[in-house]
Order: sequence, then structure tokens, then C-alpha cells
Amino acid sequence: MTHLIPDFPDYQFGSIYCIGRNYAKHAKELKNEVPSEPVVFLKPRSSLIFNGDSIQIPAQSKNVHHEVEMVVLIGKTTTNVPAEKALEYVMGIGVGLDMTARDLQSDAKLKGLPWTLAKGFDTFAPLGNLVKYHPEINLSDLNVSVSVNGEKRQSGNTSDMLFDVPSLISYLSKQFTLTAGDLIFTGTPEGVSAVEKGDLIKASLGNGLSTLQVHVS
Repeated sequence: MTHLIPDFPDYQFGSIYCIGRNYAKHAKELKNEVPSEPVVFLKPRSSLIFNGDSIQIPAQSKNVHHEVEMVVLIGKTTTNVPAEKALEYVMGIGVGLDMTARDLQSDAKLKGLPWTLAKGFDTFAPLGNLVKYHPEINLSDLNVSVSVNGEKRQSGNTSDMLFDVPSLISYLSKQFTLTAGDLIFTGTPEGVSAVEKGDLIKASLGNGLSTLQVHVS
């Protein structure tokens, strides 16, 4: 499926790379160690939804959490890129939600299993409007926040990321070939909490630079 965005007509998204535990306080709130290198997992393409769509809570889970994040859109093939050149490969940025079935994730952790089922359900990667990246945008100083039914749940700043965007792109490009249309969900600040059917979620990056509104059903 192709989602058309005014800034990027006829653009098709590719792989969805996600970074876990990239804010120290979030790692600690879930009783995880602060990592010494990026924690990487993936979501399937079918998990993407967009502004105005609905998150579907799966029958398998009783505890689905929101995780608000800055999302980076890769603009061209990227392999073994040094951090100092990594931003040359960024096409756009936006706000996203890494929805997580926390009960399934906790069970997987206890068994030493991957997180894919907890992270990859249909509708579990809501994405707001993408704005074209330019060097005047400081990716290391953008506010990121989310509210549920008008109550602010998460509020942070990308300056608190353990691994900044250039470092993440460089790291990922040394493990995988990134291609145009790939998305990187860069991690979430503390304050994650459960959502329920009927909730209205609003998220923002950069004080309205990118916004997202989705319902839970």
C-alpha cells in the first residue's frame, strides 16, 4: 500500500526500523538497563496507519501502550555512512507512535524471545504528517509529546536521546542497507501508559511541526 503525502507524492514507504530504550528515563521506567549501543527491532509495513485512522487493540492483549517518537524518513540508498554525513540521507521527519502490547512484550522478555508480536500488529505504527528535512531543523532539540483524551501523558525533547539521529543512521547503515522510503522510529521518552477503546490520541513533534491524531477502537 502506498500512502500519498503532499510533500512526497507517490512515495512508497519501505522497512520500519525502531530503536528501543533510546531515552534513559524510559529505559529505567520499564526496569531495563540503559544500553551501550542502539537496541533495534522492526515493524511490518502493515502496521503503518495515518492521521485520522484508528488503532485496533488486538484480542491477544489486555495492556496496549502508546510510545511517542520522532520518525525519520530516509531519502536515498544508505550503506556504511559515517555519522558526520548521515543527515545527507534524511528526506523528512515526523511524529509517530510505537504502539506496544506491553503484556505480550513482558512475556517475551521473560522467555528471551523477540518482541515482534508485541510491536507489529496491524495499526501499531501510526505516522503523522512528514515535513521535508533541511539543515536549519535541529533534530537534537525538538519537543515530542502525546496526550490521551486531552491529558498530556508524555513530554520530552530529542536532546535527551542516548543516540542522536546521525549516530542511529550510521549504526543502522552498517548493519543493513537503508533505502529510500525506509522509516526510523527513534525511541520514546518516559511516561508511556495504557490506552483503551474510545480514546483519542494526539501527538506532536517540534511544537506542531508534525502532528498526529488517531482513535483507539
